[in-house]
Amino acid sequence: MSQTQRVGFLLVDNFTMISLASAIEPLRMANQLSGQPLYEWVMLTETGQPVRASDNIMVTPDHGIHDCGHIDMMLLCGGVGVANARSRNLRAWLQQLAHRRIKLGALCTGSYLLADAGVLTGYRCTLHWEYMAAFKEAFPQLETSNALYCIDRDRLTSSGGTVPMDMMLHLIEKEHSSALSTAICDMFLCERIREGQEEQRVPLRHLVGSAQPKLAEVVALMEANLEEPITLDELAHYVGLSRRQVERLFQRHVKCSPSRYYLNLRLKRARQLLRQTSYSIIEIATACGFVSTPHFSKCYRENFGVPPRDDRCGRSAPKAEEIAPVMPELELNIRLESARGEPTFASVTL
Repeated sequence: MSQTQRVGFLLVDNFTMISLASAIEPLRMANQLSGQPLYEWVMLTETGQPVRASDNIMVTPDHGIHDCGHIDMMLLCGGVGVANARSRNLRAWLQQLAHRRIKLGALCTGSYLLADAGVLTGYRCTLHWEYMAAFKEAFPQLETSNALYCIDRDRLTSSGGTVPMDMMLHLIEKEHSSALSTAICDMFLCERIREGQEEQRVPLRHLVGSAQPKLAEVVALMEANLEEPITLDELAHYVGLSRRQVERLFQRHVKCSPSRYYLNLRLKRARQLLRQTSYSIIEIATACGFVSTPHFSKCYRENFGVPPRDDRCGRSAPKAEEIAPVMPELELNIRLESARGEPTFASVTL
């Protein structure tokens, strides 16, 4: 009989419910299909007090971080505004776990808290792409990947949404068997287990798929050189095309010029930094490749309809074209249970 592994889930305010459920459900199903208590899990918060998820569901934890007992693996569940969850107490506790060589991981944006505690140094990591710009600025020394998830020795980090399910299925396969992970996949009507090295989907891929590798190469170069923009002639040279060929690719598949697309990338990164960090507007302008603050403010206002300072103060509303298409409604009834078999919170419909 396999030894039961005890997994802790640390919830912070505004954590993402779908990422939490995607990580727990494979563990529950592993127990059910194997007929053995392979895993048990506990819900934690820093103080032991209830926290509210981003979908407004209040969750009452089993324990606070200092009275949770033995833990084999600890996963931090992040969400919007994860930097607000930083504290000296949490940082010291995570460092203690790392010193005791307990597996540490993160879901969605939880990697930010691991990085803040200094326990990701020397490890490859990832987090949700929307928060990646701020993360790279805050922790430039870390090896940050755009992969769906990263399992690097005793660190497990995952982007958001349903990706934690893939990461946990991979872990179950490694710790038990591929037959078990495949059976879990079948129970959840999951077509396949995605590999960790697969990259997170970015807006360009939604537009052109994988049929335009040269276009993807140009955009990758743009994304890697936001602070010091590359000229169009240089971009074309690097991918082995003429300037005119690059312009045609963008006009045909993206419906705008390369320079406009490059500017939009820089402005989107600027907006992420503006909303997610405390950097000054001058610092953000420099980090996004603008030669002066007035030029940055002018471009920002033209693109978003509001100056940077007002956007930081929260007086702007998103344009219709900035709002991503909403997926069809999906009803998913979940019931999470603690290690004692008691409900942590009631069944909900997501």
